[in-house]
Amino acid sequence: MHSAAGVPVGTHGQESADRGYPCSVDMTTTTTQRLAYIDWMRGLACVLMFQWHSYESWLGGTARQGRFFQCAALGGTFPAPLFLFLAGISFGLITERQRSKGLAPGAIARQTIARGAEIFALALAFRAQEFALGWHWVPWTDLLRVDVLNVIGISIMLMGVMCYAVRGRAAAIAASLGTALAIALLTPPLWSTWRPRFLPWWLESYINGVHTQGTPQFYLFPIFPWTGFAFAGLAVGLVLTGSATRQRPAGVVAGLGGAGALLVAAGLALDAAPWRIYAMYDFWHSSPEFFLIRCGLVLLLMLAAYAWCRWGFGLVSFSPLVQLGYTSLLVYWVHIEFVYGRFSLLPKKASGIAQASAGLAAVFLGMLLLSVVRTHMKKT
Repeated sequence: MHSAAGVPVGTHGQESADRGYPCSVDMTTTTTQRLAYIDWMRGLACVLMFQWHSYESWLGGTARQGRFFQCAALGGTFPAPLFLFLAGISFGLITERQRSKGLAPGAIARQTIARGAEIFALALAFRAQEFALGWHWVPWTDLLRVDVLNVIGISIMLMGVMCYAVRGRAAAIAASLGTALAIALLTPPLWSTWRPRFLPWWLESYINGVHTQGTPQFYLFPIFPWTGFAFAGLAVGLVLTGSATRQRPAGVVAGLGGAGALLVAAGLALDAAPWRIYAMYDFWHSSPEFFLIRCGLVLLLMLAAYAWCRWGFGLVSFSPLVQLGYTSLLVYWVHIEFVYGRFSLLPKKASGIAQASAGLAAVFLGMLLLSVVRTHMKKT
């Protein structure tokens, strides 16, 4: 049916924070300047997701072979890492807030693991909906596809377990970074020479995205490497809870941006190296090098988003990106049907760039309106 570029897992506001959901950021009036950039980034990920899904679904003929489609595809590589990274950041922010209020580690773990299980259940419900709407032409095996919601739910549960097992902020930061690196390093062999072929396909698919095709599929979202982005985000979220961030938030975010630049440089240098440590090397889909580059780019984007929201026009009056960030799970769920599903706005694989761009504009405006209505309903 479709290749989901990514989806966030929570909503905006104090209610979500009080429930212990690690998928949103409390953006009350006292923290808007510091934290609005998180929702802004989540909204940007929504827009990048809309554009890739729209062009991938609707462009046809020669429009799929030129530089325009290549650029759209490149933009489509960012939403999933962004959403997972931001889920990790929000997880760190909220769990540290709960610790500061004296909540026991066991209680925090139960709440976060339950939230992850809730997201995983939503992922299964989403797959069931897609199967029902695509009755007669969607294979039953699509019910067991590992989509981005599945891996977000699993990531939250795994982070909940880790935060229970590892006590102390500094230790949790180190453990998060170590886990992210281990996941990235294990991905190439688990996609090739170390594949757990003894598992049934639907279970192996959670390891490497093999599904029913016999080889890992790049459009799926298995634990390796995708949960690594969530753990990397968790480390950043824990850094953002420190006293240094409260005293010098711009300096800390700038430092994280500098770390991002170093990660990008390291990834490019390692990719250019004449030697390889893996029997099979796939830069775009399973390499630790591309993982480092994408984490670095997310950190650089976070720096830009912080600057835009603090000193630019990111928070002037109404921000469409922040608004989409509030309800990103909803707009993800709904837009799929108007792009890939039975209610697609345009014929599949049959449109030119201008027509598909008009369809993308309609999707964006429709989802923005839906987001505004949903936010207004929650307030009333």
